[in-house]
Amino acid sequence: MALVVLTVAEAACIPIPSEVTVGYAGYLASTGRINLVVVIVLATAGETVGAFISYAIGRYGGRAFVDRFGRYVLLSHADLDRAERWFEHRGEWSVAVGRVVPLVRTFIALPAGVAEMPLLRFGLLTAAGSLVWIAALAAAGDALGSRWNRLTHGFTTAGYVVGGLVVLAIVAFLFLRWQRLRAERRHALVEEG
Repeated sequence: MALVVLTVAEAACIPIPSEVTVGYAGYLASTGRINLVVVIVLATAGETVGAFISYAIGRYGGRAFVDRFGRYVLLSHADLDRAERWFEHRGEWSVAVGRVVPLVRTFIALPAGVAEMPLLRFGLLTAAGSLVWIAALAAAGDALGSRWNRLTHGFTTAGYVVGGLVVLAIVAFLFLRWQRLRAERRHALVEEG
């Protein structure tokens, strides 16, 4: 059940690393606690449901929704402009391709909804792209098997330092992103007033 909830959340624009959740589920499959096919089916279904949520937000909330609530996920009007241009230039197949690109996969459904991509085509391309990504991650976790524990428990002090630096880099990125969004908002208010 946790696998479904986490994959739905990730595909609904909450950046939860599927590499960890699905990889770990693949590891559990290697121990016999769950079937690998079940992992792939549940995670793909979760990703597809979450993508439909994000699609609906983009389609029915559109730009007004992003302008009003986008700051809570650090998404600006300019980001939506870029995503729409990218989507328009690369076409609807970018949904399937975007589902296998880390970070892009979390947000690709939103511009598809804003662009009012046909729902059936969106669903099929999302499910296909998600299936490829999920199957690869689950199979990797399954293939690692007992080495999964050694990987996760083998962190040394240097590993924790590197992990801390990564966390600091992410915090710095988010802070700078937040400042940029505030500056864009101030600039937009100055242009209006």
